[in-house]
Amino acid sequence: MVTGNGSLPFHYPRLTKENFDNWALRMKAILRAQSAWEVVNKGYKEPQDDATLNQVQKDALEKSRKKDKHALSIIHQGLDDVMFEKMANVKTSKEAWETLNNSHKRVKKVKYISTL
Repeated sequence: MVTGNGSLPFHYPRLTKENFDNWALRMKAILRAQSAWEVVNKGYKEPQDDATLNQVQKDALEKSRKKDKHALSIIHQGLDDVMFEKMANVKTSKEAWETLNNSHKRVKKVKYISTL
């Protein structure tokens, strides 16, 4: 299906129980292409009090927040409804990525142990 502007719609890779490694590689590539991987990988520091910041710092913070929300939105696009509901309370893209990664490691470990 072609969109109104003549381009094909973009479909984010969908995370399943079995494809985390491939999904993560694809999502990293997408996040990098959107200049959003750094905020996922490193996060950003949220100040305790915005009022103490000068204008340059406020602008940088707003840019980081915006980039983080964009990255979190991209990650959400790759989740099914069940996984999305589990991630609903996650506040940052870094936290979302770490939660998914840790969840996958636990599943992988359980599968490995069950083969012993």
